[in-house]
Amino acid sequence: MSDDAAVRIERLLPDSPHLARVAGWQHDQWGQLSPGETLATRRASLAAECGPSGVPSVCVALQGERPVGTASLVADDMSGRDDLGPWLASVYVLPEWRGQGIASRLVRRVEDEARAAGIERLWLFTPDQQALYARLGWQEQAWVPYRGERVIIMERRLAGA
Repeated sequence: MSDDAAVRIERLLPDSPHLARVAGWQHDQWGQLSPGETLATRRASLAAECGPSGVPSVCVALQGERPVGTASLVADDMSGRDDLGPWLASVYVLPEWRGQGIASRLVRRVEDEARAAGIERLWLFTPDQQALYARLGWQEQAWVPYRGERVIIMERRLAGA
């Protein structure tokens, strides 16, 4: 694919022409974690997460006008863990664009959004990408069962918040 420099990261707006595509990615990747959710309800939830700044907000990686990745900053991403939040959520990069640092840039952008909003720490959970997040400074907290999967909860303390 094209080099990483051609990819820019922007805030996804509720009226974006890319909203349906990003909602489709999220539904395809993580729909099993939200039983009963349809593509239409995921799209509506995503539109509601497209805040002007801070929590919630959604970022999209664009190559030209083509979305190639996304990440979100949300108040709650794990049912039953109301003690934790806000969360880095829904980090996704199209398979053909992986390995170019786009996921890392999306994570850093969400961290910057959180820091600008005065947030001192973020949480995430993942079944299999802990190495990526550890490289970016995230700390493993606990492996837990979650909706039929074994996932790790990770924390990131944000300096300068």
